[in-house]
Amino acid sequence: MTSGDASSCAALTEGRLGVFERYLTAWVAACVVVGIGAGHMFPGAFAAVAAAEVARVNLVIAGLVWLMIVPMLLKVDLTAVASVTRHWRGSVVTLVVNWGVKPFSMALLATVFIGWLFRPWLPEQQVPEYIAGLILLAAAPCTAMVFVWSNLCDGEPTFTLSQVALNDVIMVFAFAPIVGLLLGVASVVVPWDTLLLSVGLYIVAPVILSQALRRALVARDGALAATLRVLQPLSLVALLVTLVLLFGFQGQAILRQPVVIALLAVPILIQVYLNAAIAYGLSRRLGVAWNVAGPSALIGASNFFELSVAAAIALFGLHSGAALATVVGVLIEVPVMLSVVSIVKRTRAWYEKGTTA
Repeated sequence: MTSGDASSCAALTEGRLGVFERYLTAWVAACVVVGIGAGHMFPGAFAAVAAAEVARVNLVIAGLVWLMIVPMLLKVDLTAVASVTRHWRGSVVTLVVNWGVKPFSMALLATVFIGWLFRPWLPEQQVPEYIAGLILLAAAPCTAMVFVWSNLCDGEPTFTLSQVALNDVIMVFAFAPIVGLLLGVASVVVPWDTLLLSVGLYIVAPVILSQALRRALVARDGALAATLRVLQPLSLVALLVTLVLLFGFQGQAILRQPVVIALLAVPILIQVYLNAAIAYGLSRRLGVAWNVAGPSALIGASNFFELSVAAAIALFGLHSGAALATVVGVLIEVPVMLSVVSIVKRTRAWYEKGTTA
């Protein structure tokens, strides 16, 4: 990596929570209200959006998802994968938690809570889709927002970047097999052609495009930062529009059973804190530096919800319980992750005492 690239990476990882990110939960709540109201008032418009499909891919949602994903991937330099050995213990922790624990723990929690404990309070026909949506939510680690969380807890920026890059590469190959396996275990029929199409459309193609565009922009001084300043607001608008559409389609179901959102949040919350604790505790046991353990815990806790929403829509449809389940992850993302940041910072003395003992 050149010194210019390193400076660019450092600048990208020095993000702080902007107004939008800080109040993301409030924005999502507003989208719930607007979406439900718009779906009731303009059913024809929503029906037209739902009908704009080719090969089970909704063209409107696909465009919005690309606007969400590409700016995030532009921030990631995949050549940073080469630096994973610099903090190899921390890399082992993130790999084990993200790919060996996280998807499987969510499948277990979703089955226990949604498939068993909460089943009497949920619409029976939607239960398998709720479980599928939760699995999709946990099957892909977060990307761009991890830079913000890591910076808020004084995490090591090079390590954070290398782990995001590594996870993006692994996601290209592992997302479909893991999702297919866990959905099969959960007795959910897996449309493999649609799943593989989703991987190509929402992972492989955006990664290739964003890295080619990133390389061209880095070659021009200041071009990458200028492009991100333009694309970032578009990405946020695309997220909000997607949420309005989803809640417009889900409005009647939510009004009939508003408790569904609260019930879906329970396994998500448990899974976030469980995986963060596993990553943080394992890092401490292995003697990983605190500023590396913090990002490990945060990467293990957060989810690539943009991808999960897109995959849920492609696999199960705009009106599905799977799509609703993934959106609940967006609803609680910021307050939950800020609480994990706070826990990591408050326990620094305890952590460092254990690693130096």
